[in-house]
Amino acid sequence: MSAKIRVYFSGWLLLVVLAVALGLLAPGRAVAQGQRRVVQFTGIVATGDSLLGVPGAAVFVPKAGRGTATNAYGYFSLPVLAGDSIVIRSLGYRNQYVVIPPDYPRQSYSVIVQLKEDATVLPEIRIFPYATEKEFKQAFLALKLPKERGSSAADNLNEQIMRRIFNNAPVTSMGNYRQTLQSQQLDQQRRMGTAPNPYTNNPLLNPFSWLQLIKQVKNGEFKKKEGEDY
Repeated sequence: MSAKIRVYFSGWLLLVVLAVALGLLAPGRAVAQGQRRVVQFTGIVATGDSLLGVPGAAVFVPKAGRGTATNAYGYFSLPVLAGDSIVIRSLGYRNQYVVIPPDYPRQSYSVIVQLKEDATVLPEIRIFPYATEKEFKQAFLALKLPKERGSSAADNLNEQIMRRIFNNAPVTSMGNYRQTLQSQQLDQQRRMGTAPNPYTNNPLLNPFSWLQLIKQVKNGEFKKKEGEDY
């Protein structure tokens, strides 16, 4: 009887130890199951009409206070948690929102976000130095302009002063650039035979001029005619 009691007692003791151990491990399991999964959120932010990447677009999680920006090609990568709501915004476009499902089972979530333009037309604003338009018209009509003679503007536009400035002013960099281009273009046209050169301007060195002279001599155009005085 004592041996059976010992066996039962040891069995019950083993069950009690297992129950206590499971009770201690249960809270840890509950915490582990309550934690949200980390998901790598990647994608491309593009314009809706041309699918061109939008560089510098902000991709962030407002509640967590973390985010990133797209690169020159509109690509981004950001670690988030399952169930997060991500806001994607850029200047001149409407905000876009992406929500990660709370029960998302995978470790990565990829999207292509197409932003839509947000054109804001500002109302027209007219600025007048007077309280009303009527006061402005009255002040404008009563304005007395200085006479042209004897004013500094007339002295600066004097013909002699302008000619002196023109003759003494050095050639600017733009003037040198234009002159160089004109010289290069003239040299190219001369090599192609479409521009005048010293050889074409001299009739003694032009074979076509010699051919025309020979034809004129053969036709007797240089013979002295009666009744004409050369």
